Amino acid sequence: MHIAALNIHPVKSTAIRPVARAAMEWAGLRGDRRWMITDPEGELVSARERLELFTIVADTPDTDAQLRVPLRLSAPGVPTLDLTDPSGVRIGVQVHDKALEGIAVGAEADAWLRQVTGADLRLIWCDDPSRRVLNPDWSRPGEHTAFADSAPITLVSRASLTQLNAWIADEAAARGEPTPEPLPIERFRPNIVIDDVAEAFAEDGWPRVQIGDCVLRRAKPTSRCVMTTIDLDSLTKGKEPIRTLARHRRWDGKTWFAVRMVPETLGTIGVGDTAIILD
Repeated sequence: MHIAALNIHPVKSTAIRPVARAAMEWAGLRGDRRWMITDPEGELVSARERLELFTIVADTPDTDAQLRVPLRLSAPGVPTLDLTDPSGVRIGVQVHDKALEGIAVGAEADAWLRQVTGADLRLIWCDDPSRRVLNPDWSRPGEHTAFADSAPITLVSRASLTQLNAWIADEAAARGEPTPEPLPIERFRPNIVIDDVAEAFAEDGWPRVQIGDCVLRRAKPTSRCVMTTIDLDSLTKGKEPIRTLARHRRWDGKTWFAVRMVPETLGTIGVGDTAIILD
């Protein structure tokens, strides 16, 4: 088994940034989800509420080694914005049910977001991921992340996606519908994609995975929401994959695809690196 793809999402819910190599930190891949967008009250705003966020490309030195600013934002029809070191005020923010803190980047970034979305939004930076401790039900003391939904790393195998797309095609045929285009793995926004896995959903049962010097521990499965139903090109919503996951991968009132992982050791990982399952 090996890494087929590595992805960083500098600003939560904006365009995926594939990378060849990435540094693993305690909070996850360096630069992943260290920024997010909120409403004026500090509540997370994602592509579920604002589809236009998927059109925003956010780059940092972790996604573009030539970049000399902390964050560059670009989107169709608006000038590119280079942001200097954020030095705004610390404010309270909300990520789903988690009350957190972050740095309000400031008026320039907020005005740029208004150009792209037409909405009154705020750009927030996580200056200290260690404040965001993980759920003690499945984590260890001191484990933390930035603005990820629940855990530092999301991992999935291509075998699982292949099975999901086969289920979707079978059910379309049973309804007398044309065979749909296979869903891309990007619908699920994973950090790490593993190839050459013999069995679909095998990652559900992997206790730990070693990639180079890095060891990742499985924390929990990943529940899925309507954001996975958004076509990343057309920005239209459909019924898949939630409709099919609800038939094949539903328990505890949720649908599940991919797993959350927590780093136990650090290092640098890259596309092509071997993945070894540990006890």
